[in-house]
Amino acid sequence: MSFKDHFSGHAVDYARFRPLYPPSLFAWLARQAPARRLAVDCGTGNGQAANALAAHFAAVVATDASAPQVAQAQGPANVSYRVAPAEAEVVAAGTADLVTVAQALHWFDVEAFYATAARALAPGGLLAVWTYELMTVSAAVDAAVLEFYRGAIDGYWPPEREHVESGYRDILPAWPRVATPRFEVRANWRADDALGYLASWSAVRRYRRATGYDPVAALADTLRGAWGPQRRSVRWPLVLHAFRRPSTP
Repeated sequence: MSFKDHFSGHAVDYARFRPLYPPSLFAWLARQAPARRLAVDCGTGNGQAANALAAHFAAVVATDASAPQVAQAQGPANVSYRVAPAEAEVVAAGTADLVTVAQALHWFDVEAFYATAARALAPGGLLAVWTYELMTVSAAVDAAVLEFYRGAIDGYWPPEREHVESGYRDILPAWPRVATPRFEVRANWRADDALGYLASWSAVRRYRRATGYDPVAALADTLRGAWGPQRRSVRWPLVLHAFRRPSTP
């Protein structure tokens, strides 16, 4: 499977504007893992999840197929970043206590990835994948973002976006499930922070390449008017799925 690269061209903006995941998520993952020796984060991007895992595991191996994305990743000494697809075997068999995928599973060859994850995980090891969709701010802001999402850029999303909209339920493995609590991503943003985030969407980049126009610039006045000059609380509910490694990987 060839690497579908929708993010290398704007790795700096991706690192700057993508929101951080809640610390409580990583504390919960660490409690579910059979040990805290090694975590593997696949599709790491700029390392948001990997850096958070480093506080809970002795070592973290983080991979991404995009070299520019990995170049933006900076973390503590116990995180090792590698340019590699998620389907590649980067750790010895049976050594990982946790494998994570944060907002990236829809880009993978999932069957090949699950086979690799099963080999990497120790007995009782945990696989956790999560995604989120549209942010929630206020009725006026949410309406403007939804119109943008379903209107100007609707035809420019890669087909894999449908997996995000389904909460990954159509591409999950047939592994033993682990019940998960609810988590959400939160940020405290001004309007221009939100515009920077929207500009990092893959559909926006494809729209710009195809038309030569910037759809975020066309949205800016409407969004700023709905937002106001103040900082606002921004929320993204997470859809989290967790699994134990099958007994016969």
